Amino acid sequence: MIKAEPKTILYFIWNYFDIVRDLFDTQSKEGIIRKELLEIILEKNKKDIKSQLIEYKILRNINDDFELRDVYYKLVEFILLEFRPLLPEEIEKFKTSISELFRKIKEGINEDKTILLERIRALSSQIKEFTDSVEKNSIRLLNETRELKSNVNQIDYREKIQKASFWIQYYINPLNAILDVNHSESISNKLLDVSEFANQKRLSIADEAIRNSFEQLYSQLVQSGDDLLRQSKLLTNELLPLIERIKTESLILTGWIEFLRSYNKVSPPNLLKARKDSPYSTRTYLNTKEYFEQFIAQVEAVIEPDDENQERWVFNRTLFRQRLSDSLPVENFFDWCTSQLKTDKDEISNEKVFALTSLLFDEDLEIDTASEDSTMLIITKTSKLTVPKLILKKNGVS
Repeated sequence: MIKAEPKTILYFIWNYFDIVRDLFDTQSKEGIIRKELLEIILEKNKKDIKSQLIEYKILRNINDDFELRDVYYKLVEFILLEFRPLLPEEIEKFKTSISELFRKIKEGINEDKTILLERIRALSSQIKEFTDSVEKNSIRLLNETRELKSNVNQIDYREKIQKASFWIQYYINPLNAILDVNHSESISNKLLDVSEFANQKRLSIADEAIRNSFEQLYSQLVQSGDDLLRQSKLLTNELLPLIERIKTESLILTGWIEFLRSYNKVSPPNLLKARKDSPYSTRTYLNTKEYFEQFIAQVEAVIEPDDENQERWVFNRTLFRQRLSDSLPVENFFDWCTSQLKTDKDEISNEKVFALTSLLFDEDLEIDTASEDSTMLIITKTSKLTVPKLILKKNGVS
C-alpha cells in the first residue's frame, strides 16, 4: 500500500526525473537495474533517494537487484518516445487473444449479460493495446531508420547494409503483413470481421447496456482502422523506400571504396574517363579577338564644318495659289509647275514639286486628265518623276 499522496509521488518524479531517466536507460539496456548501478546513478546525481523510490513503489526488488515497475517504465517510455521495437511474434499474440474473445462473444451473445459485457471490455482493451503497440513500433522503426540514414554513430557502410536488411527482414516486412487488411490471416483482417459483427449488434440487440457496449466497440474499431491504415502507409511509403535508399547508397559507396583500394588492379569503366566538351565553338576566342583588334588602330578622322549658309526654300502657298488662279485654265498642270520653279535660282527638287502638287486639293479647281496614256517627265535634282497631264479649270468654266 502506498501511503504518500499522489501529488507527492508526481512531484517526486518531476524533481528527480534525471535519476528516473537514468534508471530507465539502464533497464532498457540491461533488462534489470543491478544494485551496483543503482548506487552509481545515485552517487552521480548526489541524491540519496533509494528508500523513497522503493516506498513510492517506483522501484521493486528482484532478489538483490531492482527494476522500474511496469507503469512507471511505460510512462517514461511514452514521454521520451523511446520504445523498444516489438518483434512481430510479440504483436501476433494479440491475434490469439482477439480471436478467442471474439469467438466467445459470438457464442455467448445470448447468455450471461455480465460475462458478455466483460468480454466486450476485454476485447476493447486488447484492440487498444494492439493499436498502441503498432504505433510504438512505427515510431521506433522510423527513428532507427532516420538515424541509420544520417549515420549519427559513424558506422561502416557494410554495417549499414546489414542493419537495413535486418530491420526489413525482422520488423518492417512482418509488421506490414500484420497490417495488411487484404491478408486473410492478418490481425487487421480479423479486426474487420469484429467491426462488421459489432456494427450489426449495435443496431439489432434490444438490451441497452449491451447495445451501447457494441456501439463503443464499433466506434473504437473505426478509429483503430484509420490509425492502422496510417501506420501501414508509413511503413510502405516512407520506411521501406528510406531503407532501400540506404542499401543502394551503401552498396555504391562500398564499391567505390573497394575500387580506390585496388585501383591499379581494375580498369575504370568508360564513364569515369575524363572528357572535355564545350558548349561553344573552338574558334570563338579567335573570332572575338579579331573583332576587337580592328578597333585598336583607329585612323584619325577630321570633321570640317560647312561654313556655307544655304537659304532654305519656303513654300509660299498664297503666292503660288494666286499665280495658278491667274493662269487658269491650265492645259498641263505639271508643265506649269516646272515653268514656275525654273524662275527660282535653285534647282528643281522633289520637295518643291510635291509642295506645288498640294494646290490640286483646292476646292475651287476642277481637275481632268488629257487622256489615259498622256504623261510627261519632270527631272529634279535627285529623281525623274513621270506624272500625268492634268487639265485645270475654275468653277467648271474654261
